[in-house]
Amino acid sequence: MAIQSKSNRKITVIGVGSVGASVAYALAISGLVSELALVDVNTAKAEGEAMDLAHAAAFIKPVTIYAGTFEDCRDAGIVIYCAGASQKPGETRLDLLQKNYAILQESLPKLQFGGGGGILLIVSNPVDVLTYAALKITGLPAEQVFGSGTVLDSSRFRHNLSRHCGVASRNIHAYVVGEHGDSEVLLWSLAYIAGTRLDCFCELAGIPPVNRPEVDARVRNAGYEIISRKGATYYAISLAVKRICESIIRDEYSILTVSGLIDGAYGISGCCLGLPAIVNSRGRGSPLKLPLAREEEEALRRSADILKAAIKQIDL
Repeated sequence: MAIQSKSNRKITVIGVGSVGASVAYALAISGLVSELALVDVNTAKAEGEAMDLAHAAAFIKPVTIYAGTFEDCRDAGIVIYCAGASQKPGETRLDLLQKNYAILQESLPKLQFGGGGGILLIVSNPVDVLTYAALKITGLPAEQVFGSGTVLDSSRFRHNLSRHCGVASRNIHAYVVGEHGDSEVLLWSLAYIAGTRLDCFCELAGIPPVNRPEVDARVRNAGYEIISRKGATYYAISLAVKRICESIIRDEYSILTVSGLIDGAYGISGCCLGLPAIVNSRGRGSPLKLPLAREEEEALRRSADILKAAIKQIDL
């Protein structure tokens, strides 16, 4: 699976606050990108971030980094949307909906997408609702517009299982699906280590079973815990975004729990949420309909209902 041509290795980041700037940094040092354009309503901020990153030229692989405009979306292989207000202590992601939807409405019509199949990756919260809105506003094909979804949440799940089981996170298969938010669903029934179900692995390894309620709370509340301590989360999500871009640019066909349009899976339609899907140079494929436990499928439908209720709050 070949790396995309140089013209498709251009990435434009819209919004360079804490998350957008961290995404730009992760991409700059990744060696994946040939050209990185930073766009922000605060032009001076975009220029400063671009200058700071560009000054690392002697330490990273060649990449052209500069402050750009919405015109730089035209020939970008990936446009990463990070604009908007960030979550503050005491706020849920859905609390950001009205203010960030207004910013999305203003920003997306300015994006100058070309005809080359560029991908729009939504990162701003509430990511699932904004991804659905971006699909409606742009009219782009569903495979070209998707969100970071529960990629980070799935990593948090694996991290917690790793700590308990003494196994590297990358050797654990475990997914979080649904909303990137309070109603997310941890798929315990499909958590595997070395091809073995989680509980069976713990028994074989002679370690206590995982305390599921405790891990669920850690994963579900991770964002709140970080925000209460340092005011924002941005390092882990930036690396999650880098991982998604890597699968696109390298045409990897990796399975990632990105957020995209759901059209009938598990009886759900009319919203975007995180489900495992194949991600490659064409974008997000159809979500994989995994054999969930009954209670997990019911929880997923409840998560979808919450997101559909949020969608009704905005004028689409």
